[in-house]
Amino acid sequence: MNITPTALADVLIIEPKVFGDARGFFLESWNQEKFAAAGLDLNFVQDNHSRSAHGILRGLHYQMVRPQGKLVRVTQGEVFDVAVDMRQSSPQFGQWVGVHLSAENHRMLWVPPGFAHGFVVLSESADFLYKCTDFYFPEHERCIRWDDPDIGITWPLTVGQTPLLSAKDAAGLAFKLAEAYP
Repeated sequence: MNITPTALADVLIIEPKVFGDARGFFLESWNQEKFAAAGLDLNFVQDNHSRSAHGILRGLHYQMVRPQGKLVRVTQGEVFDVAVDMRQSSPQFGQWVGVHLSAENHRMLWVPPGFAHGFVVLSESADFLYKCTDFYFPEHERCIRWDDPDIGITWPLTVGQTPLLSAKDAAGLAFKLAEAYP
């Protein structure tokens, strides 16, 4: 596998080796020994799968208590996936990185604990899978606005397009008001 650092420390693009022929393809999306040898000694406790239609934006989410690291990938369609550094002690606090993930490019993104996470669906629909290093606790989940001007994410939306949001995401807090990690 090929691991590429992003502009944010600790957020990594992971490209597995893909073996393909006329029948299709095979790839290892997770191998504990290989990831540990690459410096990612992770323990996943929960797998999640969501399907979303074009224009759906999910996020930006994070958990203050028992923060989750997420290994994310797309198995059908394409998304623009975003991580925002929520660690006040980080020199990159409040900065973001975005990566296109698709069924075609087979990329994965490692979003470590301490980061808010979200994505927007660019294709007709997308199946989004992610492994988590801790369980989901809705009472500890926080949400910041997807369009917060202090973060300034450049979402690849059509001019004038407003993404479709859940009620929770539409009520996300401004970055200035959001709880952050030490």
